[in-house]
Amino acid sequence: MVQEADVHLSVARNPRVPQQTAEVTVFANGTVIRAQERSENLYASIDLVAGKLSRQLRRYKDRNSDHHHSNGHNASITPPTEAVLEETAIKGSILEGKEVHLPSPGVRRKYFNMPPMSINQAREQLDLIDHDFYLFREEESKELQVIYKRNHGGYGIIQARD
Repeated sequence: MVQEADVHLSVARNPRVPQQTAEVTVFANGTVIRAQERSENLYASIDLVAGKLSRQLRRYKDRNSDHHHSNGHNASITPPTEAVLEETAIKGSILEGKEVHLPSPGVRRKYFNMPPMSINQAREQLDLIDHDFYLFREEESKELQVIYKRNHGGYGIIQARD
């Protein structure tokens, strides 16, 4: 199910507020699932983010598996672990020839495919990425819209006015 994972570990250098952050973004079947946790201990942050990500992946899997296995639909056969390991065995070091560098501060750009989706699908995506908002292309109007979590519960939509 998981095709790629992006992991960022960071340590804040403020002696008054020791914060060590673990942030994980998982790309699973065209869906982005994100979790972030902070604590005074990096290992604790990693454990916390792993638990959170596990719950989010389980919720994502439950939502998608329940809807697609009605009569007339067959699930694809999952290959055994040995077959997958043989196909994707890593040869050599994955760090060889790589150099560690910190990004320069400033504006960070992200690029995503934005297939049209309903507001309910966007709300589900928002719940999976663990952010306060989610930018999406609405399926009827093809316009970009933002769904966000309201402070007092519920969701809101921001859309451009002509």
